[in-house]
Amino acid sequence: MISETALRWGGGGSIIRELSAYGAQRAREVGPENVFDFAIGSPSADPPPTLHAAVRRLMDFVPPAELHTYVPAPGIPAVRAKIADYLNRSFSMAYRPEDICLTDGASSALALLCRVLLAPGEEVIIPTPAFPEYWVYVEAMGATVKAVPCLAESFQLDLAALEAAVTERTALVILNSPNNPSGAVYPREDLEQLTAMLSRRERELGRPIYLLADEPYRELVYGGTEVPFLPGMYPDAIYCYSFSKSLSIPGERVGFLALHPEAAERDRLFDAIQGAMRITGYLCVSPLFQLAAAECLGTTADVSVYERNRDLICDGLRRLGYQFPEPQGAFYLLLKAPEGDGRAFSRRCMAEDVLVVPGEEFFCPGYVRLAYCVPEERLRRALPAFRKIAESYGILP
Repeated sequence: MISETALRWGGGGSIIRELSAYGAQRAREVGPENVFDFAIGSPSADPPPTLHAAVRRLMDFVPPAELHTYVPAPGIPAVRAKIADYLNRSFSMAYRPEDICLTDGASSALALLCRVLLAPGEEVIIPTPAFPEYWVYVEAMGATVKAVPCLAESFQLDLAALEAAVTERTALVILNSPNNPSGAVYPREDLEQLTAMLSRRERELGRPIYLLADEPYRELVYGGTEVPFLPGMYPDAIYCYSFSKSLSIPGERVGFLALHPEAAERDRLFDAIQGAMRITGYLCVSPLFQLAAAECLGTTADVSVYERNRDLICDGLRRLGYQFPEPQGAFYLLLKAPEGDGRAFSRRCMAEDVLVVPGEEFFCPGYVRLAYCVPEERLRRALPAFRKIAESYGILP
């Protein structure tokens, strides 16, 4: 029989992609310069020259039989060694090459780990707002998400609520900082309190509570904001990373997960990940882009364009009377719906060919998400449309 779980998630589609498809249709009808698509978080910055140079060099000098062949499921050994060394130098860690596993972006890392760590009836704590695909990965395993709303307005962690959410069924906590969709970055003090609480609860329960640190936006921060490295605070934190945003290569699907050498049941955990790879078919990330990404560790695309975009759109929207918390990282802005209904506000914006995603999709009702990872000109040209929308709601100063 067809899986009802798969049918439910597949048949429902993705509002984000549906909005982008609608935007493409409207662009054909009224011209692309008249459609302001802020729905999908696809990087607009060009990949760094070092990446292009690495790809060309590999194509020119590595024999095709080595470049386009099958490689070990957890990744090319030399690439795993380079990533471990980079993490150790950057965060004072002690990772070994065998602690690193290359994955098809951070998404497959998260999906694999949920398959390995979860059983029916267990619970996963997720602070909201949050990336909706987490629910897909968790519910596919028969587990349940326990959503814990962040503090109103700031979207910072509600530490008391997170502690109250931990039960004997808690298997996993997923943290995403810088956060999609809020742009919030969780400060060191809060994370130290959270990990201390989880360590205490582990001892009380007599078993691990794993923490997945989902950090594809780590390098996209503004004003010198620190992104603390969670595995440095908590051995049962598993680090999930993608090069999609830092190198502007989302379509190449290159990421990795890193297991702390002192994680609970570390060896069994790694073996189970290899088994999950076989079960799901998430095997053998592109050798070309494994090697190219490894040559670019520590470099990024020109992510300063996102800070300029943030400043431009925040200043413009604030002058029009809109309310929002200013993002500290990533390239998203949560804009408060003037009448408290994110879906209605999104539809009102669509009438002006402005595409924003209802916050309800991210378990954050009353807001819309605006992805400002777009050409600067699109933001500037959208401001008159936002002014017209503000006038219709009567919020224009």
